[in-house]
Amino acid sequence: MTQSVLIPNPSAVPVQLHARDTHPVSRNSGRALEMDWVDEIRINLSAAERRVASLPGRRTVKKDAQAAWLLKALTCIDLTTLNGDDTTERVKRLCAKAKTPVRADILEALGFAARRLHTGAICVYHRFVATAVEALDGSGIPVAAVSTGFPAGLIPHDLKLKEIEASVRDGAQEIDIVITREHALTGDWRALYAEVRDFRAACGNAHLKTILATGDLKTLRNVAKASMVCMMAGADFIKTSTGKEGVNATLPVTLAMLRMIRVYQERTGYQIGFKPAGGISTAKDVLNYQFLMKEELGRDWLEPDLFRIGASSLLADIERQLEHHVTGRYSAFNRHPVG
Repeated sequence: MTQSVLIPNPSAVPVQLHARDTHPVSRNSGRALEMDWVDEIRINLSAAERRVASLPGRRTVKKDAQAAWLLKALTCIDLTTLNGDDTTERVKRLCAKAKTPVRADILEALGFAARRLHTGAICVYHRFVATAVEALDGSGIPVAAVSTGFPAGLIPHDLKLKEIEASVRDGAQEIDIVITREHALTGDWRALYAEVRDFRAACGNAHLKTILATGDLKTLRNVAKASMVCMMAGADFIKTSTGKEGVNATLPVTLAMLRMIRVYQERTGYQIGFKPAGGISTAKDVLNYQFLMKEELGRDWLEPDLFRIGASSLLADIERQLEHHVTGRYSAFNRHPVG
């Protein structure tokens, strides 16, 4: 059952604590490729930049309201470790942090001692899916696996499908795939559609999150068109980045993708989720993404069923800001370990 808690402040955001093992939002079944939808897309770069530049000046939250927004944000984090030196023990520690993301004394001071609070998911390589599933058993926290030759996505197509299927067999409830960037860069939208359609079929009941690697796509128009094609192919989420590109999540890219989500919902009725990833490491950063989500798509997109943040160090900064809220003092980051 979903439970709402509101920190006493009229401008605060309700913090809904989810005890669920499945997504209540309807799966995106996709549709036939409509090239008219793709060809008509236009992006005004200067207007997009002006739109997002106005956010910090127009939107700000303080004290109890800020604490509420940050508590909401941590429930949307896909707590991630995607490093070459990952180990089983590191993944287990990350899972423990996902189940208890904020120290008990801080939650007690905020009035949340009796509340169940956890991150949106754990995101790992396929090798560690079974480890994470076991560590999170009974918690209601899904495991997301990066797949299809992450991060470059340049392995053979049949191996991409086998990797997805292997992660689903091991218990992954969400699959974060990478697209072949060449399809978007050359405008081969039919090839991109066919690729993502195959990925959707291989996922079975697992949710499909498509990573566009927006820093590699060069233009906002490419980003917007790729977003629309992936949604038509059946993506449940569209995601900005792997975190490995030279440029990862940005607010202008986010705006372009959110506008496509809005258009897709208007035309099909499906609500598609959004996941920014890469470079979102501070509480100040994540607040701007939350503000933009709410302004562009509405209150539903502040929930983990439709909004995820790919991050690792972000959680430590959120916990640090919450401690400052209740004590008036900033603590060292080593008091808020993640992995």
